[in-house]
Amino acid sequence: MEILLTLAAGLLILTGLVHSLLGEWLIFRHLRQGTLVPQLGAPPLLARNVRILWATWHLASVFGWGFAVMLLGLEAAPDGPVRDVVLQAVSAAAAGGSTLVLVGTRGRHPGWVVLGAVAGLSWAALHGA
Repeated sequence: MEILLTLAAGLLILTGLVHSLLGEWLIFRHLRQGTLVPQLGAPPLLARNVRILWATWHLASVFGWGFAVMLLGLEAAPDGPVRDVVLQAVSAAAAGGSTLVLVGTRGRHPGWVVLGAVAGLSWAALHGA
């Protein structure tokens, strides 16, 4: 049963890595002037809007990795007192994120599939599947 948590955590780690790398390569590399943080605007966005978009882009990856660590922690201590609450929160957040990506991109971005899988695996682990 706890293999479900390992699978969900692995998906979150891999997705965060792919998300950040592809975002840098496909979007943000065009908005740099030799700096880590993009400095150029991208009409209709101002440079300051692009900088917070960059930070938020990577924040999603960091939060995904944080969820992964929580799931791996639950795998290591499956009888912990907060197990159900954490699994409910991760499952609900992943399902909500999956729905947002599905609706927002009309199903054209693969993120909804991965987030849906994480939601399903977390839910299945919660309910002892």
